[in-house]
Amino acid sequence: MAATETQLMLSVGLIEKDVNGDTLWVWCYPSVSSDLRQVLLSKCCLTQDSRDFHTFVFGQFCRTWFYISTVEVQEPTALNKVTHFSIVVTAKDFNPEKYAALSRILCRMYIKHGSPVKMMEAYVTVLTKGICQSDENGSFLIKDYDIRKAFLAGSVKDVVSQFGLETIILYTALMLKKRIVVHHPRIEALLEFTRVLPTLTWHRKDWSILHPYVHLTDTELEDLKKCPGYVAGFVDPEVSNRSDLFDVYVNLPDSVITVSQSAKEAMAMGKLHKDVGLLIVQSAEDAERSDSQVIKDISVKTKEILANLAALADQCEDSKITLESLKLHHFPPATENFLFHLAAAEQLLRI
Repeated sequence: MAATETQLMLSVGLIEKDVNGDTLWVWCYPSVSSDLRQVLLSKCCLTQDSRDFHTFVFGQFCRTWFYISTVEVQEPTALNKVTHFSIVVTAKDFNPEKYAALSRILCRMYIKHGSPVKMMEAYVTVLTKGICQSDENGSFLIKDYDIRKAFLAGSVKDVVSQFGLETIILYTALMLKKRIVVHHPRIEALLEFTRVLPTLTWHRKDWSILHPYVHLTDTELEDLKKCPGYVAGFVDPEVSNRSDLFDVYVNLPDSVITVSQSAKEAMAMGKLHKDVGLLIVQSAEDAERSDSQVIKDISVKTKEILANLAALADQCEDSKITLESLKLHHFPPATENFLFHLAAAEQLLRI
């Protein structure tokens, strides 16, 4: 068991809703900062006015991933004054399936014993040994949850079947490290869609750009704005009026993608984009190809583009591209423009 894998977990916390309808943060081990605690309470469906009940949500705040599992308490249990509770796990890694599985076991333990002590023991065992076993509550092994599985859990084919050739807009925005905002009123749809987008730039394997569940609060937006490029999910339709937050806006229920005025120049499309777009659509529409094969097809094309860019950089002084050096190659305007912005995103541009 690799020590680093077990030490990705940061904390476990407990939020309860009692018979009077009050929701409180009741327990945590070892600790959570007050800022993060406020964000976690706001993400928990028990504190929200709506009647919506979400069994599992996840997101990222201040470079910390959070995973919240919520259950309704069915009588009779040791929890006689509690109607619902949420287990909140924070960690350094993106792995929803791993933490959903662990949370299910912790939830069952809490229902059975009515005290956080058993949960804390289980958490410490996972932290030290990477395993949590209890006969009636199921067992959990960290090594069953490979990070690549988490990266590949969504369906890129579903994204392409919804947006077709327009998927190239998402690909271009991700390649250029632009700010993508996605709106859907249903958090589950938002989580499912946004987690897939980083696979379009598989060569980076960077899920730190993903902020799948953000509220329009000063604290969260301040944190989001520290990231140069991101994929951010919002359930609040008001986000469509916040053009300061996005270069590309995805209205998921209506399947509409909009490029903001300020990003239009960098995002101008040409033949290269059309070729990549067609490749993405053809690969995704092939019933014989799995999601991971589609990701590989896109990645091979991306690597080809990046290899060409690196070759152009190698011809330049100190291996950094300038607009003048690009102009010598007489690329079509949209291709030249894309390569220039891509060089900036890949740190191959001379400033």
